[in-house]
Amino acid sequence: MPGVPGRASRAGRRRRQRGSAVVDFVLVLVVLVPVFLGVLQVALVLFVRNTVTAAAAEGARYAATVGRDPADGVARTRSQIGGVLAGRYAHEISAHRVTIGGAPAVEVTVHVVVPALGLGGPGVSLVLSGHAIEEQP
Repeated sequence: MPGVPGRASRAGRRRRQRGSAVVDFVLVLVVLVPVFLGVLQVALVLFVRNTVTAAAAEGARYAATVGRDPADGVARTRSQIGGVLAGRYAHEISAHRVTIGGAPAVEVTVHVVVPALGLGGPGVSLVLSGHAIEEQP
């Protein structure tokens, strides 16, 4: 309607805003995707760390029982990790006898590299261990 003020300016404004929703969506995604991947990476690292630490502690307790040696603790740790995570996390496991506060003990150490999410990059390297005092017969 030619005599109604503001009507022509609204139509022109709609034409200028066409496609702006796509641009807004892309701008929001540029921020949200890296944040989401970062949260996912932290969750993966914490999950692997907690799982491997529990497996190392279980392996150390198993190796510290009467009639067992550190090699049994390595096998138990490898079995625990392989049951929850991929087998590649269970390849660098060592166990040896140590002394904790003057008492004989077993220490199981696991070296793990958690892969990076997203476009690559270095993984997160963790060295985790579990300890247990040896049982005496």
